[in-house]
Amino acid sequence: MAFMSIPEPSFTIGIEEEYLLVDKETRDLASEPPKELLAACEAIYEGQVSPEFLRSQIEIGTEVCSTLGEARQELARLRATIAEVASAFNLAPIAASTHPFAKWTQQHHTDKERYNVLAEDLQVVARRLVICGMHVHLGIEDDELRIDLLNQAAYFIPHLLALSASSPFWQGANTGLKSYRLSVFDELPRTGLPPQFSSFSEYERTIDVMVKAGLIEDATKIWWDLRPSARFPTLEMRVIEVCPLLDDALCIAALYLCICRMLYRLRRSNQRWRSYPAFLINENRWRAQRYGVDQGLVDFGKGEIVPLDELIDELLEIIREDAEFFGCVEDVERARQIVEMGTSADRQIRTYHELTSVGMSEEDALKRVVDDIIEETLRGTEMEAPAKSSKPAASAKSKRGA
Repeated sequence: MAFMSIPEPSFTIGIEEEYLLVDKETRDLASEPPKELLAACEAIYEGQVSPEFLRSQIEIGTEVCSTLGEARQELARLRATIAEVASAFNLAPIAASTHPFAKWTQQHHTDKERYNVLAEDLQVVARRLVICGMHVHLGIEDDELRIDLLNQAAYFIPHLLALSASSPFWQGANTGLKSYRLSVFDELPRTGLPPQFSSFSEYERTIDVMVKAGLIEDATKIWWDLRPSARFPTLEMRVIEVCPLLDDALCIAALYLCICRMLYRLRRSNQRWRSYPAFLINENRWRAQRYGVDQGLVDFGKGEIVPLDELIDELLEIIREDAEFFGCVEDVERARQIVEMGTSADRQIRTYHELTSVGMSEEDALKRVVDDIIEETLRGTEMEAPAKSSKPAASAKSKRGA
């Protein structure tokens, strides 16, 4: 197939976010939230709100959006709705990838066949999954192009992970990592960077081996950082942490969108992004997990660590044409502000140290961290909710593979 014969993908976008439900009085996780809460949310947004593996979690998914503006409106109203319904039960959602002090041993998984099977299969590895993430689906209809972009976009996983870091605490301890969630998630099988595939058929053959051997039922049990959707023609970025600030979430989604279109433009011109060994990309993945935006990533061409602000400037220049095409220049340029001001992980750590340094107990300081996350989760959701689209469209939730 000639490169020029591949039509431009639709690049529709769907975003899923997982939230933790906290008790407003104790600020601890609500390990047994009332069933009426989920039922009320599902009644308002059928197909867009669902339970997650743990009962203390809830997941939302936008409809298929044609622009970042639509995705912003969807996320804003979904966050606001979850918060409003939860408040009636004295609970609140937090959009952070770990809870600052909750104990995983006190959580219970949702009584649902899929989750019961996971709990039995993965044992303590599954029981520790008190973590949340953000998944971004991009509509890329051509099978071969989807695999080609899968192979190339993996290079940028550390950049996006670093910008999204929101999980510095685990069970009341400062882990020293900005994205501890990944340490928990990487204990699962079939996670991490995606393998390189020469074609879509090779990808299908690989999945078929796993299915025929009885190891997995289908490709939804593949939890790579980046993966082709098992149900719809989308390329799903899964490594991203859920961001308390809506603006940060949209920035990272916009960057992913523009990166994929930039890679498509390269292919259209019979070019491609330089391929690097997974060993090297994993080193940057670790640096993003450990340091967030603080210590930079390795520029493999230069063979040296480069500050993230310089790398982001280079990236923004490379994708400027694509950001202008999608009308999201302001969204992607927020990345500079994230690097300068810090991520959610940085804010959480700063609040904790500021309060304990003036004599507040560690327990109370962590509760204040939770309060800040509650507030940030709703910041930017004050906009008027748009009318529901009359055109038929599958929800992002229906496209997910986890």
